[in-house]
Amino acid sequence: MKVSTKGRYALRMMLDLALQGDEVVRIKDISLRQEISEKYLEQIVSVLKKAGYVNSVRGAQGGYCLAGKPQEYTVGMILRLTEGSMAPVACVDTRMDGRGNTCSRAPGCTALKLWTMVDDAVNGVIDKVTLADMVQWEREKENET
Repeated sequence: MKVSTKGRYALRMMLDLALQGDEVVRIKDISLRQEISEKYLEQIVSVLKKAGYVNSVRGAQGGYCLAGKPQEYTVGMILRLTEGSMAPVACVDTRMDGRGNTCSRAPGCTALKLWTMVDDAVNGVIDKVTLADMVQWEREKENET
């Protein structure tokens, strides 16, 4: 499993918005802080807005803010929105055919147990960690310096 640039940047954008609290933030400001092109952020924010993760405010003081509280968004939610499945291999992705039986060898496959364990471990982490956790990590990091 390799998270694409789109997934990483979406997570960075959501974290940036979470760090700003209830403030409305311009794409330009996020772009400068995160060193991501405005054009790419506009593509990402469109996906986030459509999913209801961010709200937009129009006008001279317009921009974006989280639609909910940071603790309402897990890393898994954000990554799955931008990446799709986080399964390490197709045979453990139950969305492939609704049963997870994408491989005719699955019933007797010893490796399937390993891939299921990897999938469970990854999902266990990304579905537990929220933006609020990451905000706390950022604050702790700032206090160390």
